[in-house]
Amino acid sequence: MTHRLLVVEDDPTLRTGLEDAFAMEGYDVTVAQDGFQAEEFLHARHFSVVVLDIMMPGKSGLEVLKSVRDAGILTPVILLTARSDENDRVFGLELGADDYVTKPFSLRELLARVKVLIRREERVLERLEELAPPQAFRIGEAEVDLGTFTVTRDGQTYPLTPKEAGMLHLLERERGRVVSRDCFLREVWEDGEAVTHRTVDTHMLNLRKKIEKDPSRPEHLQTVHGAGYRLT
Repeated sequence: MTHRLLVVEDDPTLRTGLEDAFAMEGYDVTVAQDGFQAEEFLHARHFSVVVLDIMMPGKSGLEVLKSVRDAGILTPVILLTARSDENDRVFGLELGADDYVTKPFSLRELLARVKVLIRREERVLERLEELAPPQAFRIGEAEVDLGTFTVTRDGQTYPLTPKEAGMLHLLERERGRVVSRDCFLREVWEDGEAVTHRTVDTHMLNLRKKIEKDPSRPEHLQTVHGAGYRLT
């Protein structure tokens, strides 16, 4: 399987260098020269990993990250940051970035970090296949198909990320019972990933946008305060 990467960098020399380096590793590389173009690509295509520069004119990498996360796009993101931008790095991680490297960076290190993120997503898929064969089930008026990683509601089809699919698989298996945030982290996320309960909550918000008619008043993906989530 060829993995598709999106490289977002306004410096043409660095952008071309990264494109060539990733292509030599066998990746299908798409490049964007600014934040506006990056958003267009992310809404139109699926990528395995995004390498996203923070400091760009017009629309910064952090603005792009917030926009796509708000839209429910959870593609793994590695930020490219300046060594002195600690606040930006922290803010980027809080917005949902998966990793970062500081400029000037080692190309070998960046390649290794991309491979780590891809392996994590692949292991989630493998775990789903081990737990049960692909299955389809309904949640209210939404049809969930874990075989194709899609949710269809009101004639609109929404893609699921591997972790969203893992969460739905677990909720369906435990339908009617409360699933704690720790249980989600234990069964869906890899050991050693820098994730917290807030990560689970963010993914649940995105699932509600795809499944619930009114995400602000969920009927099926319910919060059980102090305990976790329940599928009804």
